[in-house]
Amino acid sequence: MARSRANDYDDKRQAILDRSAELFSAHGYDRASMNKIAEACGVSKANLYHYYKDKEGLLFDVIRFHLEELLEVVETADDPAAAPEVRLRGLIAALLEAYRDADSQHNVQISSMRFLPAERQAKLKAMERDLVRIFSAAVAGVAPHLKGTKILTPVTMSLFGMVNWHYLWFKSTGSVSRDEYADIVTRLISDGARNVLKPPAKTSKRNAAAE
Repeated sequence: MARSRANDYDDKRQAILDRSAELFSAHGYDRASMNKIAEACGVSKANLYHYYKDKEGLLFDVIRFHLEELLEVVETADDPAAAPEVRLRGLIAALLEAYRDADSQHNVQISSMRFLPAERQAKLKAMERDLVRIFSAAVAGVAPHLKGTKILTPVTMSLFGMVNWHYLWFKSTGSVSRDEYADIVTRLISDGARNVLKPPAKTSKRNAAAE
C-alpha cells in the first residue's frame, strides 16, 4: 500500500523548495548536495527523499513553480481591452510585484536551468515563451508597426532585460519604488518601440547646407 501523505505535505514541500532555492542561489546548484539541502531545510536526508528523490527534481520544481506563479500573475493582470500603454504598464507592474521576495527563485531560473536535461528544459522554456508572448502582444499594442516584424521579439526581450535583472541593484528602501520603476520601463519601451524601424526625419537641403 502506498504511503499516505500528511495533511501538511504541500506546505512542507513548499518550505523545502523555498530553502533549496536560497541554497542554489547563494552557493550554486552544482555545489549543493542532498546532504546540504537536508541540513539547510532542517530535515533528515530520509525525510527529504520522501519529497524528492534527487536534486534534479528539486531544481525543476523550484523553477516550474516560480514560472507558474509568474504566468498566473501576468495572465490575471493582462487587459487587452485597456489602452495600449496602460496594458503594458499593468503587465510590467504585475511582474515586478511577483518578483518581490522571489529573488532566489528568479536567480535560479536564470542561472541554473542549464543543469536540467533537455526535455525538462523544454517544458520550462515553453512557459517562458508564454510569458514572452503576452508581453510581445502588449509591446505590439504600443507600437503596431512592429507586429509581424523580426524586431518585435528583440524589443520584448529588452523589456525583460530591464525587469529580470533589476534585483541586482533594486532596493526597497532606495529612491525609486517598484511602481516608479514600472513607469520608467513602460516609458522607455513605449517611446523606444514607437521609433524603432521608423525612418529618420528628413533634413532639408537648406538645413543640410547650414550644417
